[in-house]
Amino acid sequence: MTDVAEGQEWVLPDAQSVARRVAEFLLEQAKAKTGGPYVIALSGGSTPKKLYEVLAAAPFATEFPWSKVELFFGDERVVPPDNDDSNYNMVNHALLSKVAIPSERVHRMPTAGDPAEAARTYQRDLQAVYGSDTLQPGRPLFDVVLLGLGENGHTASLFPGTAVLEERTAWVSTCTPHDAPHRRLTLTYPAIDSSAHVLFLVTGAGKADVLAKVRARDPAQPSSHITTKGELIWVLDEAAAGHPARG
Repeated sequence: MTDVAEGQEWVLPDAQSVARRVAEFLLEQAKAKTGGPYVIALSGGSTPKKLYEVLAAAPFATEFPWSKVELFFGDERVVPPDNDDSNYNMVNHALLSKVAIPSERVHRMPTAGDPAEAARTYQRDLQAVYGSDTLQPGRPLFDVVLLGLGENGHTASLFPGTAVLEERTAWVSTCTPHDAPHRRLTLTYPAIDSSAHVLFLVTGAGKADVLAKVRARDPAQPSSHITTKGELIWVLDEAAAGHPARG
C-alpha cells in the first residue's frame, strides 16, 4: 500500500505543463489497458480543468480511446448539473461536450433528492461497472483517481472535521463541510484506496504549505490519510513544490 509520503513526485514548470503531462500519462495508460474498461475518477478544480481542456484538444481528443473509458466523479456538490458550482458542469464544458465519448460511459453523481440515497445509488453504479458488491484484493476499482488538494487539507469532498473521514465500508458517502458551501457526495478512503494509480494535481505557491504538511503525514489534514493499493504520484508545478523541475 502506498501513502502520501511514499508517493512519487513529478515536478513540472507550470500548471499547463502539469496538465499536459497528466494527459500524456492517461493516454498511454488507457491505450495499454486490456481486459476491461479504463476507469477514471475525475476531480473538480482549476488545475484538473486545464487537464480536461488539454484532453479536449488535438492530439488527445482524437487519439484517446474514449469508447473503452468509464468516467466517474470523485465528488460533487448537491446542486443541479447545470449549476456553475457543479463539477459535472465544469467537466462537460471543458471536455465531455467536445469529444466522442459515449454518454452511457459518463457516470454523473446524482444530485436530486436525498443525498444519502444518491450516494447509495452511485455506489451501485460503481459496483455494476466493477462487477462485484465488495472490493477484491488485486482488482482495483479505479485505474486512475485524480485528486486535488485544498488549502485546508481536503481532497475530493473529504473535509476536516466531518464524519465521512471515519467511513470504512461505503464507497460513496455524503459530506457537509464546515468551511465550504453545499452538501457534497464523495468517494471515501476505501474506494480511493482500491486504485491502480492515484494522481494528486497540485499547482501554485498557495498550496506549498499544505502540501508540505500532507507529505509529512500531518494527521489533521484529510489528504494525509489517502492511500492506494497501487501507485501514488504527486504531479506538481514548481511553485507548489518549492523547487525547480529536475531533468
